Amino acid sequence: MAQEEPKQKQPPQHQERQPGIESEMIPRPAVKRADYRGSGKLRDRVALITGGDSGIGRAAAILFAREGADVSIVYLNEHKDAEETKRLVAEEGRRCLAIPGDVGDESFCREAVEKTVAEFGRLDILVNNAGEQHVQESIENISAGQLERTFRTNIFSFFFMTKAAMRHLTEGSTIVNTTSVTAYKGNPFLLDYSSSKGAIVAFTRSLAKSLARKGIRVNAVAPGPIWTPLIPASFPAERVAKFGGDVPLGRVGQPEEVAPCYVFLASEDSSYMTGQVLHPNGGEVING
Repeated sequence: MAQEEPKQKQPPQHQERQPGIESEMIPRPAVKRADYRGSGKLRDRVALITGGDSGIGRAAAILFAREGADVSIVYLNEHKDAEETKRLVAEEGRRCLAIPGDVGDESFCREAVEKTVAEFGRLDILVNNAGEQHVQESIENISAGQLERTFRTNIFSFFFMTKAAMRHLTEGSTIVNTTSVTAYKGNPFLLDYSSSKGAIVAFTRSLAKSLARKGIRVNAVAPGPIWTPLIPASFPAERVAKFGGDVPLGRVGQPEEVAPCYVFLASEDSSYMTGQVLHPNGGEVING
């Protein structure tokens, strides 16, 4: 039986810049998870979230704050989105520091970590979440510049941030990395992106083994089709309109549906888990 063509799920739209602006999306992503009740799982802890201005990073920042954490968000230059995230974290009664810069630059990553510690006095949770992707029809169209840029943002930054954070992380600290369903099933139009996300899986598993003796746990989340600014910034309008329609649940996921995975992995609820990956992907079985 032929697979049914995905139906339109959201208005056709496209943004001309990476990584995209959340305030320009129609409809706006759902990030607040109104039915989620905090219970102090992250009380008085400090988290640094890259790509925290919008999408999954914003949703995670809100739930971290709802669980009692102060949050530092790192973002490229989406200042309006970052200010909105700060406002939403403040609504939860916690503090939020916004730090703009390029996570592909190791010196900036060191600076972001030190600013976070200077502001809050400690660092307990690192969420490596920043990412970018560029659609290409063929590997022949992927320039050396694009390849390096994608890997700098998507995996080099994970090394840089983690290296900078290590002097502050102690037993009980946690690291959560954002990979992708594309790491497991591939994507013919996102070769460099999918490859970088596969590297994140290997990075997570290897780092988990490296840090286990220090009592620092490392896990990852592999989202499927989630409605974030990266989508209209990456795909043509007609593809955006049908985005998410081909998974078993038949719809795009919302950042607020992914954020509880980050709370779980950052908290003691996952105390016997390290080197693992959670898969909020709308029902795709990828055996990873």
